[in-house]
Amino acid sequence: MSSTQNADLKAYMAENPGAVIEDVARERNVTPRAVIEALPGTMVRIGAGSHFAAAMQDIAQWGDVTLIVHTSDAIFEFTGAIPAGEVGRGYFNLMQPKGLHGHLRHERCDAVAFVERPFMGKASAFVAFINVDGGIMFKVFVGRDETRALRGDQLKRFQSLADSLASAKAA
Repeated sequence: MSSTQNADLKAYMAENPGAVIEDVARERNVTPRAVIEALPGTMVRIGAGSHFAAAMQDIAQWGDVTLIVHTSDAIFEFTGAIPAGEVGRGYFNLMQPKGLHGHLRHERCDAVAFVERPFMGKASAFVAFINVDGGIMFKVFVGRDETRALRGDQLKRFQSLADSLASAKAA
């Protein structure tokens, strides 16, 4: 991406921080990672992909969250507790027989982004697991309470995890 395109993307995201990341990426022919990195610096912290397992183990203790997988063909959402997992046979394996389970290619994770931004008129906070191609593997959103506000206990866990795994993004 040229410096002009990057500056234009940063300006767009500063004006529209709640834009759907995948839509902006598609419209501008950039990776979702580039869109996340173009958000204002106060909204994003990014850690190394090597923190994948540590992040997932911590998230497994948060309680009900929303996990979203957004592809060009569908948006899958799962609301509930993320199961604990472990690395084995080349995958990070989510260890439960029912509900959310599966095998994640954790070694393809290049970055773990912690994003706090407005979305559809409300505060939102999510962890985006970014692959080596700059795509988003999946996102885990901090849950909401009965008033649709972010759950305070989870937001504290999110911020603590960001503090331990990521660094502030340069503005």
